[in-house]
Amino acid sequence: MTRLSVEMLAADPVEPITSAGHAQLGIAVLAGIAVIVLLITKFKVHAFLALTIGSLALGAFAGAPLDKAITSFTAGLGSTVAGVGVLIALGAILGKLLADSGGADQIVDTILARAGGRAMPWAIVLIASVIGLPLFFEVGIVLLIPVVLMVAKRGNYSLMRIGIPALAGLSVMHGLIPPHPGPLVAIDAVGANLGVTLALGVLVAIPTVIIAGPVFSKFAARWVDIPVPEKMVPQRPSEDLAKRPGFGATIATVLLPVVLMLAKALVDIVVDDPENSVQRVFDVIGSPLIALLAAVIVGMFTLGRAAGFSKGRLSTTVEKSLAPIAGILLIVGAGGGFKQTLIDSGVGQMVLDISEDWSIPALVLAWLIAVVIRLATGSATVATVSAAGLVAPLAADMSTAHAALLVLAIGAGSLFFSHVNDAGFWLVKEYFGMNVGQTLKTWSVMETIISVVAGALVLLLSLVI
Repeated sequence: MTRLSVEMLAADPVEPITSAGHAQLGIAVLAGIAVIVLLITKFKVHAFLALTIGSLALGAFAGAPLDKAITSFTAGLGSTVAGVGVLIALGAILGKLLADSGGADQIVDTILARAGGRAMPWAIVLIASVIGLPLFFEVGIVLLIPVVLMVAKRGNYSLMRIGIPALAGLSVMHGLIPPHPGPLVAIDAVGANLGVTLALGVLVAIPTVIIAGPVFSKFAARWVDIPVPEKMVPQRPSEDLAKRPGFGATIATVLLPVVLMLAKALVDIVVDDPENSVQRVFDVIGSPLIALLAAVIVGMFTLGRAAGFSKGRLSTTVEKSLAPIAGILLIVGAGGGFKQTLIDSGVGQMVLDISEDWSIPALVLAWLIAVVIRLATGSATVATVSAAGLVAPLAADMSTAHAALLVLAIGAGSLFFSHVNDAGFWLVKEYFGMNVGQTLKTWSVMETIISVVAGALVLLLSLVI
């Protein structure tokens, strides 16, 4: 299998729900996105409702019958949730196990015990990147902030020198690396190979996180020099535990799904024979569903049981991990519905025609569209799913590697310049005790560096593969 399983569920190609010309479609797209932006930013409507209303508005402005617009939206929502919903749920369970068992704290403490002085920002960015693989951005921040504040205070480091590497590691993972929701949805929409996307994503992520993390933190520390906010140091999850899982077992569990998916991608490239028994085995164990499910099952023993969790405690942990992702699943699903409405309205073909007429490279166009939607809505996930829907037709004739790069270009654009309409902006501001200006000079600039550097690296890779 080279694509997400949702493709097997997809129906036959849908006839365009409207025969509107490019001008009307262009106006419809702008109007639909404007409705979403206004609802999210001006009226503070939840992104799920905003995307739902915006999708119907798009269909109406494009001159489509309302019943067909509804059918397109619900079909897109259903296929998207079918493709990525289980993966997001499994990722949430693994992240909750990692946090509640003290596994995340074990990784942090072990690495910090071996680092000091100038190596500390590099240790922090390594910790954030490893922990950021299975955790959502907000959860990662909650886990790492106590460590960042503690290290900065005890080691007499600049808060920005330690904080920026932590934020960079989490943000890069969130925007570029599956199984985070944004990359998963983009992979689904574009029809990219998950293993190849993961491999290339890691290749892009490493230099990006170095530049935006330890390197940029030197400048951020000069621009913003603030004391550690004592009141923001919360209790660490593992402080109430009698024991914690081992470092080696924790790392192995976190990296297990990554290793399995990368192994599948490697076998697909080397063997390249769908009938080969070895490739068929790796196609199963390296599929996202099985890889994450295996990590969750292993994690119940290496993380949960190792921390002394009873069967009841494990069940409670799994249950608590699922409730917070309901909103994320709805947003992702509605984003898939918006994407399908765009495609069925003929907007995807319009973007394809425009890119050919204007000679805009597909990767640049994807990055720019994601940047515009990110700046307007403040949501990296909304920017990713919307941009993926718009540029999906461009991937039709692309190679496997270039389709993966298209996903990464979208992910890079979705991180551009977080500002006051982004919940992450306020989360960082409050945790670090900064004012708006200081947050713009540090967090917002860091996000822009990530977006530009990752976008540039994607373009460079496209020239050599």
